[in-house]
Amino acid sequence: MLDARGITLHYGGSQILYGIDLIAEPGQVTCIMGNNGVGKTSLLKVLSGSHPRSGGTLRLNGEELGRVNAQTMAARGIGYVPQGRMIFPLLTVRENLETGFGLLPSGERKIPDAIFEHFPVLAEMSHRRGGDLSGGQQQQLSIARALITRPKVLLLDEPTEGIQPNIIQQIGRVIKGLRDRGDMAIVLVEQFFDFAYDLGDRFVMLERGREVLGGSRAEIPREQLKARLAGLGQAA
Repeated sequence: MLDARGITLHYGGSQILYGIDLIAEPGQVTCIMGNNGVGKTSLLKVLSGSHPRSGGTLRLNGEELGRVNAQTMAARGIGYVPQGRMIFPLLTVRENLETGFGLLPSGERKIPDAIFEHFPVLAEMSHRRGGDLSGGQQQQLSIARALITRPKVLLLDEPTEGIQPNIIQQIGRVIKGLRDRGDMAIVLVEQFFDFAYDLGDRFVMLERGREVLGGSRAEIPREQLKARLAGLGQAA
């Protein structure tokens, strides 16, 4: 379980996050929601180690994680799929996947069959350069690359952004499958309300860097959550 308590973040003299609490448990999807610019991506960057937090604590399976960098967080079991995909455009699909091998013991550095079962197009295009793939294919590659590291916690930032509907459905099925496996916690930042709500087990809503609503699916009815998002100006 990933347990974040009192997370604060500053960029220079500006405070971005104000005391955010978040719990991500194995076998569950925790959705971070809110309109643009409220701190959702910044929170994922803190959780991934990409940005050092100003305050608060992070614990993974009860062990406190200090203010460590992204590589150390990845080695501890945090997989991060950033907004914008950030694949290597000049490397092939296979080479992009192999960049995750550095976090694995030498005897485990192979691409599991499950990766290509989740995303068959990557097997078909394994020798194509990443930059030659469509946006939807690049998103699949970005998720697959994170899964190579066998994360305990998977952080997904806007995985449906700019993606065609059939790929959105496939990504949804993969997330459901990973959740239902029961050994991985998933944290999802997502603007597409139906996609997020259908997957979510817990919800955290942010406004101006502060948590304004949080709880489980049972605690927050769909219409209440949707109405609150609409009140914040987020299209549902």
